Amino acid sequence: MKRMGLTRKSGFVLCLFGIELCFLLAFCSARSLREISSPSITSYYPKVNLHVEDKLVMMDNGIIHVTLARPEGTVLGISYNGIDNVLEARNKFDDRGYFDVVWNVPGNHSKVWRVYGNKFSVIEANEDQVEVSFSRTWDMDGSSLPINVEIRYILRRGSSGVYIYAIVERSEGFPALEIDHIRIVFKLQKDRFHYMAIADDRQRVMPTPEDRSVGQRLDYAEAVLMNHPSNPALQGEVDDKYQYSCENKDNNLHGWINFDTNFNESVGFWMITPSNEFRNGGPIHQGLTSHVGPVTLNILHTTHYAGKEITMAFQEGEPFKKVYGPFFVYLNSVSSGHDDSQVLWNDAKQQLSEEIKSWPYDFPKSDDFFPPNKRGTVEGRLLIQDRYIKGGRFLYGDNAYVGLALPGDVGSWQRQSKGYQFWTQADKIGHFQIKNVVPGDYNLYAWVPGIFGDYKFDTTITITPGCVIQLGSLIYMPPRNGPTIWEIGIPDRSAAEFYVPDPYPNLINRLFIGKPKHNFRQYGLWQRYTELYPNQNLVYNVGVSDYSKDWFYAHVTRNIGNNTFRPTTWEIRFHLPFVLRGNYTLQLALASAASSNLVVRFNNQMAIPQHFSTGTIGQDNAIARHGIHGLYWPYNIEVPSHLLVEGNNTIYLRQAKGLSPFQGVMYDYIRLERPETSSLN
Repeated sequence: MKRMGLTRKSGFVLCLFGIELCFLLAFCSARSLREISSPSITSYYPKVNLHVEDKLVMMDNGIIHVTLARPEGTVLGISYNGIDNVLEARNKFDDRGYFDVVWNVPGNHSKVWRVYGNKFSVIEANEDQVEVSFSRTWDMDGSSLPINVEIRYILRRGSSGVYIYAIVERSEGFPALEIDHIRIVFKLQKDRFHYMAIADDRQRVMPTPEDRSVGQRLDYAEAVLMNHPSNPALQGEVDDKYQYSCENKDNNLHGWINFDTNFNESVGFWMITPSNEFRNGGPIHQGLTSHVGPVTLNILHTTHYAGKEITMAFQEGEPFKKVYGPFFVYLNSVSSGHDDSQVLWNDAKQQLSEEIKSWPYDFPKSDDFFPPNKRGTVEGRLLIQDRYIKGGRFLYGDNAYVGLALPGDVGSWQRQSKGYQFWTQADKIGHFQIKNVVPGDYNLYAWVPGIFGDYKFDTTITITPGCVIQLGSLIYMPPRNGPTIWEIGIPDRSAAEFYVPDPYPNLINRLFIGKPKHNFRQYGLWQRYTELYPNQNLVYNVGVSDYSKDWFYAHVTRNIGNNTFRPTTWEIRFHLPFVLRGNYTLQLALASAASSNLVVRFNNQMAIPQHFSTGTIGQDNAIARHGIHGLYWPYNIEVPSHLLVEGNNTIYLRQAKGLSPFQGVMYDYIRLERPETSSLN
């Protein structure tokens, strides 16, 4: 007897409880344990056992068996459904399941610290739940990472997985510190797990580490061309872990599947993250998921797709405490059949749904994790008023992203890393409800797909346990200085609407062929610019050109050979029948920037000084890492009327840095506004 996603020890259960239980489990076979979790039913499941030895800690609930190193807290093994260890047992004890931190002292190079506890304790141990703790307190050693860390594991009765969370703390007196990445890593048996799934349309059989080791390294180490893969179907493909990155709002389920013909069963290993409240950078900040190894990650904090601008930087003596998680490492299985991958994937999605319904959990025992009754709610409605859209009538904040983050400037949420963030999307008429907010002081931020700029509610919002704060209707008046003359793109913080070229036939990832929304994930697309514009740069004629065909997705350098690159200058050409006195406005938003300097000139390509310059900005590396966006950079550029002429005009956009193929910007949206005049109004 086996429930999908929750393997039972069939004979053991039936012998103990008889045929009545068989009917009960059959009836509940498609339902979550949480839906049948009354004491009378959960009592049928084996009790949770804890066994502690000198060097080992073992937890077992009859479904999975978890072995942890004592006192380090690394995961040595997970036994499930006849597999002694789904993790790679050939790896060292600290290279199977572990936390690590990438950090540096300000001004020094970054280094990786693998988290080891030096103290073990049992938080709770009864027949329904075991929670254990592995902690480490900073020992004042100047060479070690100045934080206190506690890692906790929870195994529950009837659960087909283990819950994990970490508490990171700094006390007053700790030295200055920068943290770039915090993650947990699981390395699975490479002989078993070959099929990876991270979304409905992003699933495939993957190369092996050996395939990568004999492949051809491309322009950076993560990208490898498969020349002699063990699976001939992968011949000529590019593997790059950044092709499988995911935005925070979608990074809640991914993992691997083992199709085991010897056992006639397939097993899934999944990372389930029911809340992104502890992740940094907001809902569209991107991070890694699973990749060749087979490796499954949970990226708790990262500077990927943003750079040092969102590093977690602490001043000397600055205190800090944050709970990362809990998240759920879930295992499921199904008898081998025609479409095992989809059965296991769909079950994992159902389990994710159940975990989200149960968030925030009420069973973790740390006082630092806030249960449901100690959190608050904020409700309201976002409306938009732009006097040049529909006559200035109020518009609904349709699908607006609305969130609470630490107090800061407009748009500062995307560069925040220390506090919690709580985000939701408004409905079609702008109503929003942000639930389960940890007590503290916040600003409310928002942005609306299709509307330029960022919104911030000026009043600080204080969340207390159990509060429900009604904000009423909030009015966002987006940046606007005059009527629109023309616009290019869609203000959605992405360059996806622009022209993304076809991949090189010999540098493809077949997973993304025929999937337009993922076409930017192919390797080497930046090189296409030089081929498309070998002698002349991009010229866009307003009213004639189509930005989906004629505006290259990234403003990159030109390759002139011998690993040498040059800056490029793009042109926007447009006609003005007349020029009004006053100031025109160029509203320009970048979706990405990588060590770039965007210089803007009007009708004079050589004007000194230049009319506008961003200065050197950006470290997101989104061009190389298939990101289609990084950080959002909005600019409001004043254009005195004397810079324009009646008739034909040209705006020159020069990306002035040219040392690398990956230096460049991605545009989100460009709009030219004329001066506001009472006569024309």
